[in-house]
Amino acid sequence: MSDSRCSWCHGDELYTRYHDDEWGVPCHDDQKLFEFLILEGAQAGLSWITILKRREGYRKAFHQFDVQQVARMTEQEVETLMQNEGIIRNRLKIQSAIKNARAFIKVQEEFGSFNQYLWSFVNHQPIINHRQSMSEVPATSEISDRMSKDLKKRGFSFVGSTICYAYMQAMGLVNDHLVTCPSFSNVSQTT
Repeated sequence: MSDSRCSWCHGDELYTRYHDDEWGVPCHDDQKLFEFLILEGAQAGLSWITILKRREGYRKAFHQFDVQQVARMTEQEVETLMQNEGIIRNRLKIQSAIKNARAFIKVQEEFGSFNQYLWSFVNHQPIINHRQSMSEVPATSEISDRMSKDLKKRGFSFVGSTICYAYMQAMGLVNDHLVTCPSFSNVSQTT
């Protein structure tokens, strides 16, 4: 892939690989949807590369993102995680991961899967934008506002509209690759 990639992913091989292989690719797997919900919440106030570099640490700390196991985590485990240098040691974010796991399970029970619930916000079809420059990419949208409000109502935390929009981008609900980026066409063809 060429240097015409989206500019945000330059400078780190991990970032570039994430951009090329994952970002914007429509995801329908509940486990991965849960993983990114936790990672996006952990990112609040930080750069995404900070989280990407700790992704393996998060996988180990949060039972490979097995939602059932995370939902059963105890306050004692929270204390242990507060000493874990492999993740962001923020008590509210750690507790949020557990709280969100419990809310995630309730959504799965109500809708049959989190995938069904999440993709209903975009009528089960990715929104393919045609951005010419990074300055055109918004931080939020009407849909992320609605999603954030609904997730909060269902008991989720660290799900503000900006986090929800980043989540939508990561999970392929929106294709915000620039039209000049080779991934724009690659992702658009997978939909």
